[in-house]
Amino acid sequence: MSTASYSERITMEPLVAAIDQGTSSTRFLVFNSKTAELLSHHQVGIKQSFPKEGWVEEDPKEILQSVYECMERTCEKLGQLNIDISNIKAVGVTNQRETTLVWDKETGEPLYNAIVWLDLRTQSTVERLINSTPGKNKNHLKHKTGLPISTYFSAVKLRWLMDNVEEVAEAVLTQRAMFGTVDSWLIWCLTGGKSGGVHVTDVTNASRTMLFNIHTLDWDPELCKYFDVPMEILPQVKSSSEIYGSMNSGSLAGVPISGCLGDQSAALVGQMCFQDGQAKNTYGTGCFLLRNTGIEPVMSDHGLLTTLAYKLGKDSPAHYALEGSVAIAGAVVRWLKDNLGIIQSSAEIEKLAGDVGSSYGCYFVPAFSGLYAPYWEPSARGIICGLTQFTNRSHLAFAALEAVCFQTREILEAMNQDYGVPLTELQVDGGMTSNRLLMQLQADVLCIPVVKPTMSETTALGAAMAAGAAEGVGVWSLTPGNLTTIPTDKYQPLINPEESEFRYARWKKAVQKAMNWETTEPIVSNGNGPVSNGNGPVSNGNGPVSNGNGPVSNGNGPVSNGNGPVSNGNGPVSNGNGPVSNGNGPVSNGNGPVSNGNGPVSNGNGPVSNGNGPVSNGNGHH
Repeated sequence: MSTASYSERITMEPLVAAIDQGTSSTRFLVFNSKTAELLSHHQVGIKQSFPKEGWVEEDPKEILQSVYECMERTCEKLGQLNIDISNIKAVGVTNQRETTLVWDKETGEPLYNAIVWLDLRTQSTVERLINSTPGKNKNHLKHKTGLPISTYFSAVKLRWLMDNVEEVAEAVLTQRAMFGTVDSWLIWCLTGGKSGGVHVTDVTNASRTMLFNIHTLDWDPELCKYFDVPMEILPQVKSSSEIYGSMNSGSLAGVPISGCLGDQSAALVGQMCFQDGQAKNTYGTGCFLLRNTGIEPVMSDHGLLTTLAYKLGKDSPAHYALEGSVAIAGAVVRWLKDNLGIIQSSAEIEKLAGDVGSSYGCYFVPAFSGLYAPYWEPSARGIICGLTQFTNRSHLAFAALEAVCFQTREILEAMNQDYGVPLTELQVDGGMTSNRLLMQLQADVLCIPVVKPTMSETTALGAAMAAGAAEGVGVWSLTPGNLTTIPTDKYQPLINPEESEFRYARWKKAVQKAMNWETTEPIVSNGNGPVSNGNGPVSNGNGPVSNGNGPVSNGNGPVSNGNGPVSNGNGPVSNGNGPVSNGNGPVSNGNGPVSNGNGPVSNGNGPVSNGNGPVSNGNGHH
């Protein structure tokens, strides 16, 4: 077909655009609403800053600027293709979730950098909150929020900003402050900012703040009181598919913004997972497995989150999902590139790992921001173990890719237990899925087929679908009969299940060794004081120290040295071949028992702490 007739055909059909503002980059993409075909896009990287250990920030103005740049460049590219941009009938927004911003509604200026979802500065706040709950229970708010109390979610980040940034505290007092996640900041700015911008969010983004009641679908006064957040700074909660306002400037001025979904919900929509039980796994900065559970929220007993999947229209029912969240996936590749310099570009990792075809016993647990699902263990830190003189950078690259696959298996197993029906194949998307080695490894580790759409931009597609289907736009039909089928590639498992099981068991052992590492926050106190000052332990010594897989202690005295892992739940800490040392001296005598009965590590009456900080277990009870 010649380009002339192609562009003539294009001029006839309505187009829908999507802003995809992720953790590491911003994209603007334009789709044909009838065929779901991607016509053009532009991408700009986002700088992350790490001002202190565990802190992750981004500049809200850089984020906004990148959106404008991507929109204008994509419009230029469409012009070169002879596609009339007046055919763009709507814009959808999808975004990195939980990342927290506060700005001044009178000046339009951000009052601090955006605190990114991965950021750990709130660890002491989280420990303090958990310790003040009855039974020191991190799931204290789960019945309303579907979430554990964790550094991951927005409320604790907002609390930190109000406690530690003078400009924020003052703006809250003088009623000039606006809080929002990235979607709210972008929509407010794009619809006019201080001159009439609309301050909104959708149910999926709101459900990640810990301030939102997933049953009433609105901000919860009790939750706001718990975190001491004034409700007037919060955006108005809307559905994921309705007209919020219109573009205020630029090439697309006047076009309605009519779709809004957190990136993981958007990918679920873009993968067309509209039926109960359908699931997708997105491989981006982190890894996120979501399974549609229909119009009833399902609470997890295995460390998963209950979250809003989508609400496609004001009067449509909300759909819920179970979610397994892994903090570090693509970010581990970025780390190998930027921090270790063993690759020059992210694409190189596939060749480097492919050169060896195995990690040869090397395991990499990238718990840079603690461990998320299914452990929710903020005190874990990254670990590379099983190193020998044989190990080289190729093995490390392979171990990094395997880590992504093992983490996915952990959340998939939790999902199967919670949902009751095992997944028979895994639908995948996201930037890392272009790595064919990773996709094959994933099929091998899961022992089920992995199915990848040839058009990997499913997150943006989901936002475009929501925008195009909105009442008043109506150019994209989401009725099952009208959904376009997208071509896919399928990866079948190639190794035998025994080999897979052995490697997975080793991984689980490595995870235990990453636990309980950083038990108090090494950074400036927020004025309320850290949970433990090294003088007073956090644990009351009355409960066993369990890692979430099973208790280690029999009630006679927990076995922990406070510096090292308690047990991997798979067997004793010592293998009888050598001492398990915490660096201060061996706990085991090499014959097997950890304690000789004459001097237990703890007598069960006293705290399990070595005075360096609290000993946390895999459940987060201290």
